[in-house]
Amino acid sequence: MPTFDSRQLRRAFGRAAPNYAAVAVLQREVESRLLEQLDYVETAPARVLDIGSGPGIASTALRRRWPKAEVVSLDLALPMLQQQRGGWLRKPLRINADAQALPIVEQSIDLIFSSLCLQWVEDLPATLAGFRRVLRPGGMLLFSTFAEQTLIELRDAFAATDDAPTHVSPFLPLQRIGDAVLAAGFRDPVVDADRFTLTYRDPRELMRELRAIGANNALTTRRRSLTGKARMQRALAAYERERQPDGRLPATWEVGYVHAWGPQPGQPIRSGNVDVASFPAAALKIRRRGE
Repeated sequence: MPTFDSRQLRRAFGRAAPNYAAVAVLQREVESRLLEQLDYVETAPARVLDIGSGPGIASTALRRRWPKAEVVSLDLALPMLQQQRGGWLRKPLRINADAQALPIVEQSIDLIFSSLCLQWVEDLPATLAGFRRVLRPGGMLLFSTFAEQTLIELRDAFAATDDAPTHVSPFLPLQRIGDAVLAAGFRDPVVDADRFTLTYRDPRELMRELRAIGANNALTTRRRSLTGKARMQRALAAYERERQPDGRLPATWEVGYVHAWGPQPGQPIRSGNVDVASFPAAALKIRRRGE
């Protein structure tokens, strides 16, 4: 995984907080589809942790689904948490913390929910091992994350400038995401995949949207100075090759939805680097919707 600048992430999402709910249309759709998977949960959890909760839309939906449950919202950006309102529901419990270092008591959570947060962590297996630590035996993990093909058109356009790594954050393949879940010690993981194609008038419209939702480039290797005019023009020209017959430019978003179960007491935890060959093929199911 790449190395991200957590301070840059905190600043970017903090600045985006006031308008995030109105702008993040795709993020809301993914969150909604992830929430639908909770229809299969038969036993109401006593305590739910929403990691990367943002302005708390999912946290509110979780409290409505299970009014007696304690729902805890956790986010790296304090301004995001400050957008949350309790309304007629129980006042939300909010924690300003990093998903990579959960300040949560061991085995105290029945269900972990996280939508489009984990693409920003530096070490996914280690982060998921932290999730496993706070999850009660047999508890449920449910998360979504962007996968390898996300923003492939924008990445290829900047590759034409020989400067791709400093402009567009990379994303993990679905197989490696699933393997990270197994490496952390979770049971019976299933990965579902969606591919969305949004269209834009021009590349700058896409980049403005990314800034508006806080999805700035946060790599520690990113270019700290302004992108030169010539370099930017070459990237924009390269993106123009993707223009469709209707005059719009596409942007691909590949999303993985993962659900898995916490191990039973006494089950060992795998740790360290994930080796795809170390897990039997039958241990992981990847289902691409529409195929």
